[in-house]
Amino acid sequence: MKILFAALLAVFVLSNFDMVDSSYDKIVYHSKVRARKEGPNVCALQQVMGTKKKYFSTCRNCYFLVAPIDNVYGTLGLVKAISTQEYSHISKLREEIEGSGSYTFFAPSNDAWDLLDGEVRSALVSNVNIELYNALHYHMANKRLQTKDLKNGLVVDSMYNDLGLYINHYSNGIVTVNCARIIHGNQVATNGVVHVIDRVITGVSNTIQDVIEVDDDLTTLSDVALASGLLDKLGQPGQYTLFAPTNDAFAKLDSDVLQRLMGDKGVLQALLNFHMLNSVQCSEGIMSGQTFETLEGHNIEIGCDGESLTVNGIKMVLKKDIVTTNGVIHLIDEVLMPDSAKQVMELLTPSQSTFSDMVSELGLSTAMEAKAEYTLLAPLNSVFTDEVMAIDQSFLKMILENHILKEKITLGQLYNGQRLETIAGKFLRVFIYRTAVCIENSCLVRGSKEGSNGALHLMKTLMKPAETTMFQILTDNGGFKIFLSLMEMAGLTDLLKQEGEYTLFAPSDEAFTGVRDSDLALLRGNMNALRTILLYHFSNGVFIGGGLETGVTNLLKSLQGNNLRVLHANNTIRVNTIEVPEHDIMATNGVIHFVKTLLYPELPAGNSDLLGLLRRLIKYMEIKVQDPTITKVTRVIEGEPTITKVTRVIEGEPSITKVTRVIEGEPIITKVTRVIEGEPTITKVTRVIEGEPKVTKVTRVVSGTYLTDTHVFIDSRP
Repeated sequence: MKILFAALLAVFVLSNFDMVDSSYDKIVYHSKVRARKEGPNVCALQQVMGTKKKYFSTCRNCYFLVAPIDNVYGTLGLVKAISTQEYSHISKLREEIEGSGSYTFFAPSNDAWDLLDGEVRSALVSNVNIELYNALHYHMANKRLQTKDLKNGLVVDSMYNDLGLYINHYSNGIVTVNCARIIHGNQVATNGVVHVIDRVITGVSNTIQDVIEVDDDLTTLSDVALASGLLDKLGQPGQYTLFAPTNDAFAKLDSDVLQRLMGDKGVLQALLNFHMLNSVQCSEGIMSGQTFETLEGHNIEIGCDGESLTVNGIKMVLKKDIVTTNGVIHLIDEVLMPDSAKQVMELLTPSQSTFSDMVSELGLSTAMEAKAEYTLLAPLNSVFTDEVMAIDQSFLKMILENHILKEKITLGQLYNGQRLETIAGKFLRVFIYRTAVCIENSCLVRGSKEGSNGALHLMKTLMKPAETTMFQILTDNGGFKIFLSLMEMAGLTDLLKQEGEYTLFAPSDEAFTGVRDSDLALLRGNMNALRTILLYHFSNGVFIGGGLETGVTNLLKSLQGNNLRVLHANNTIRVNTIEVPEHDIMATNGVIHFVKTLLYPELPAGNSDLLGLLRRLIKYMEIKVQDPTITKVTRVIEGEPTITKVTRVIEGEPSITKVTRVIEGEPIITKVTRVIEGEPTITKVTRVIEGEPKVTKVTRVVSGTYLTDTHVFIDSRP
């Protein structure tokens, strides 16, 4: 039974392994199947789609057939490096690599020999006793080195005059020697190891400096390096990659641009360093879309387009993998221009093209001195709506002058409370928040840049610098008379006039629509409570919409002491759940946000009258946002019911307040009529009680536009 159970368990386990969808297992299985064609000790050959590149899969655990290993010479035939094997024979190298020793042979594949220039190959073969022998010796090291021993940056002495072999081992597993890729590594032999490479390599003895000084296509680059003071650096030991613009690449630049560059040593250094990496990046080691930091400090993106390289998405590499003792050179046909080498107007991109055009059309760019420094606060194209573009040109020019600062201010130099002077002589304030940096009413968008003579910051909106105080703004608006009168009554008007940094949620006259004169008198009569309510509308500090964290409740401590709960979401601002219809009105002493509702804090006990007033205000706010004009309430109690029915009718043309009371028995009727000038308000309340009623009827005629709530309390007995 145990044996049967074990057998069934084994079948179950094996069947489950077969069901595993493992990409690695599929690759290994595929390699084993394909390896049948390769013969003993050889793994499957893979080819990169769209190219002529072929690579052997990793040999570990991939062999389909196994045979005893051979010496280095015999192993060359095993891995089908037939041309290398043949040249080893005719150059008299065969005896050496068949004999005793421990060698590493970086053997060019057959395709690698075919890629070699025909004249060079013929010269090597025709001079087999010297040149071919030396060339093959340069592909060898006098010790066994597997790929795990080939560390990045390692220099291995070759068997030809100890000239170095320059190794790079990349994080993606690719290993190169003099930028030739190992396509079939670790083929073990009795007297060493064979690595098949994808090209024939040549001896390296020149530095990057040596190459650009003698190459006729790089004379302009040589001049730039010399003028920048960095030419000697290119001759020092290191691990560099140089993307070298040819003479034709520099010829594409405007003559005045090249002249400006050559006249500024700092700009030339930035330009040259932007073309250099502090690491060796052979073309075979580059994966598509990789980003590298240049010596200038900013990044470039290097990618692949078939068998060609791209830089920042542009296919511009003419010749790649010129190996030197201190790095590698790739020739490119365009000059890479870093922001640090550009003038401030050249920093503008298509997303700010409207601002760029307007600055030029309105004559602001010509007014900017060539040797002076500036900062552009450039709004995005979406800011320039039809309404903005319809503004009078002279007024629009004044607005855009506020977007150009008189000095170079980078993002890292901005701080809270800073004052920035524009070319028009006005001053702008800087506000720093947890997740935003803002200047006046506009906040910065990611993408600030620094040029040779200035800086660029992208802005969400047009800026509206403060001109007057809060008091003057509210007075000129004309819609805040009640709030201003209450501020004066409370002795707080100076708060609106004095210097400082405040945020005010200013209630408009509409916020007091439901308040009677008697209610306002109650407010004015309780000075402490009035000040409490008014100060609750102020917060110490300037908080604009763009500076608030979105999607979360921002707690702003009011001058009264309680918190204001402000939410910024979906381009809308709410304070204590109440929408702010207009915000970010900048004043010299803060910022104003308009609200149509009075805000109120928690009040201490003992303010029953004031609390009643606030309840009426709240009730008015609730009624004001409802569409229906009739409110009906019905309450039903089990048993012999007493029915109370209340109907309130609010009409457009108010005139009469009427109360009818029905009581059992012979009715007693009392009628009171009071007439006051004005258009009266109607409130009608009817209560019906079963049985023979007694009737008391009261009619009141009130003028004005305010509603009067009438509550009737009837103690009904059977």
